[in-house]
Amino acid sequence: MPKILIVTEKLLTGFDAPVLYAMYLDKPMRDHTLLQAIARVNRPFENEAQEMVKPHGFVLDFVGIFDKLEKALAFDSDEINAIVKDLKLLKVLFKNKMEAEAPKYLGLIERNFNDKDVDTLIEHFRDPERRKEFFKEYKEIEMLYEIISPDAFLRPFIGDYGTLSAIYQVVRKAYTRTVMVDREFQAKTNYLVREQVGSYGVGGLGEIVAIDGNTIELIKNKRGGDGTKVINLIKSIEKLAEENSDDPYLIAMAERARAVQERFESRQTSTAEALAELLREVEGNETRKKEQAEKSFDGLTYFVYRSLLDAKIENAETVSRKIRHAFTEFPNWKRSENAFRELRKKVTFALFAEIDDLDRVTAMVDELFTLLEKADRI
Repeated sequence: MPKILIVTEKLLTGFDAPVLYAMYLDKPMRDHTLLQAIARVNRPFENEAQEMVKPHGFVLDFVGIFDKLEKALAFDSDEINAIVKDLKLLKVLFKNKMEAEAPKYLGLIERNFNDKDVDTLIEHFRDPERRKEFFKEYKEIEMLYEIISPDAFLRPFIGDYGTLSAIYQVVRKAYTRTVMVDREFQAKTNYLVREQVGSYGVGGLGEIVAIDGNTIELIKNKRGGDGTKVINLIKSIEKLAEENSDDPYLIAMAERARAVQERFESRQTSTAEALAELLREVEGNETRKKEQAEKSFDGLTYFVYRSLLDAKIENAETVSRKIRHAFTEFPNWKRSENAFRELRKKVTFALFAEIDDLDRVTAMVDELFTLLEKADRI
């Protein structure tokens, strides 16, 4: 969707984009045309997936229409007031929110986002519903700030608003799988975050650690609370799986890490239990790497081999090598339906030669391909 549109009356009457929040008027308008112009930006909009909230629109009047609004609009004054709100009201809304809603979040910060503060935020916002409520509140405040800024009215609120933005940044960084940096904040808030909030730091949150033989010792000796370590380990495992999307073991490991996060967020498991479980995953991966290297297997071959051993299938090594060869025959299986069908057929036959149970074979093949297809969504 374009970010800026230059429109005339004809497009104005038919254009409908609820996400639109700012309109700049540079020509006289009256009656229904003006009302339609206001209506283009006046619709509330909320996108839960993007955590975007638009409670109202913003019209910047370059030609003085709003100075004589009752003449420009042939409607009753009460009707006009129900549609058009002055900037003064937006200031009142912003002030009310900063005084009534923001303190319950600002009170979570004691020491300018040191390790303890970051861990407090991770613990406080473990509940997805609590995060959802905060994101909605913050986005409404951010929208008001963007509209009002750079008015001097905001000066008494800059410190608290900056802290609130830093809290949002920490929570987003901790619990959102992919944060688009250029969309995380709107323009004026983004500038404030860089100038003011950037000085806080966020206690190493979101830091990617290498998943190797040194990881366990590194995590144990690292500063910060266990909550931060849990989040960093999950993101590090996901990153490793993303960089090795042809390795089913790492994809499955990332899936298990996300399951740990779900239990952690729903408080089915404690922070210490979640951290211990993730460290066991790291330890298991090191054991797996040694065994894989001893047999000179790549990731796919080892995963199939291990799955066959767990299923107590004879000739597991021979079958796993056959399946690996089938994948080399059809390297474009993700892009070609025909190649996918042929590959699946070969994998099925390789397993069926050792397992005289078609339902069991089908289940194993389904599990393998489902896991490999998940790599595209990591």
